[in-house]
Amino acid sequence: MTSGNNGASTPEDDDPFGYLYADGQANGAQPPSGGYGYPNAVNRVRAVGQRQYGQQPTAAAPQIPQQQGGYGQPNAHYAAPETHPGGATTVQQQQPSYGGGRGRGPNTKGLLIGAIAVVAAVVIGISVAMLGGDDDKGDSNNDAASTPTQSQSADSKPSSGSSAGAGKEELPKIDAKALRLDGGAATASDFKGAKADGGVYVTNFNQVGAKVTWSVSDIQKAGTYRLYVRYGIPGKDANATLLVNGTANNQPLNMENFGGTPEGDWEKGWKTTWANVNLNKGTNTVEIACNEGNQCDLVLDQLWVQ
Repeated sequence: MTSGNNGASTPEDDDPFGYLYADGQANGAQPPSGGYGYPNAVNRVRAVGQRQYGQQPTAAAPQIPQQQGGYGQPNAHYAAPETHPGGATTVQQQQPSYGGGRGRGPNTKGLLIGAIAVVAAVVIGISVAMLGGDDDKGDSNNDAASTPTQSQSADSKPSSGSSAGAGKEELPKIDAKALRLDGGAATASDFKGAKADGGVYVTNFNQVGAKVTWSVSDIQKAGTYRLYVRYGIPGKDANATLLVNGTANNQPLNMENFGGTPEGDWEKGWKTTWANVNLNKGTNTVEIACNEGNQCDLVLDQLWVQ
């Protein structure tokens, strides 16, 4: 509707702002008499300074009940709605529980048992692997021990072990004084260290033509053997010619100063060397000679076959 011809049929149809328009004013619309420009508003105008604050209102105002008691204590003026007649009944919602019983937390017993089982399986696997590794290690040690060594000792003792093709029989060994001496070679015991009986060794070998001969008997099977020679030098290298059954080896018998013994010290100059020799079944002749080109400043102690 518009403010104008029809007028107001009902209070709610009246336009309170009709007086603002030209057609409303033409129809006699007047500003409302109430306060703030709203219909039926109450305009209570007071002079400045007339209104007093902090005083009790003249009209009876509803009093707000003061809370009693401290924090956490029930208020005497308060009552739950369900305590009033017709009040709603409060339904307390039950919280869900975990673990299936008595409100306990998650079931950790099953998890603990599973973890223990995993750890036990790992420990068993490691133990099996270690046992298998020990077996492999033992096999490798046996293989290494069965491999012959070719390192020389400065003071090794003769051993009567078996050789290739000789079985387990005790192989021949001889002291220097039992050798046949030729070319000026002689025996002596001037300085200590010889292992031959009585400390006797072969000397005067430092001259061309000097020679010792050993008749090696009781060889059970023909084959390659190792001839060991224990000798002494005065702290310097030496060598000699080795002959087996009248045939000289391609290389001289090496008698180096293994370990670097001080020169001139015969008692500390005892060493051991070896060379491969081909022996026939039965008896063989082994010779050590000082020939042209050899350095024969040495003494001889023992000879043996392995």
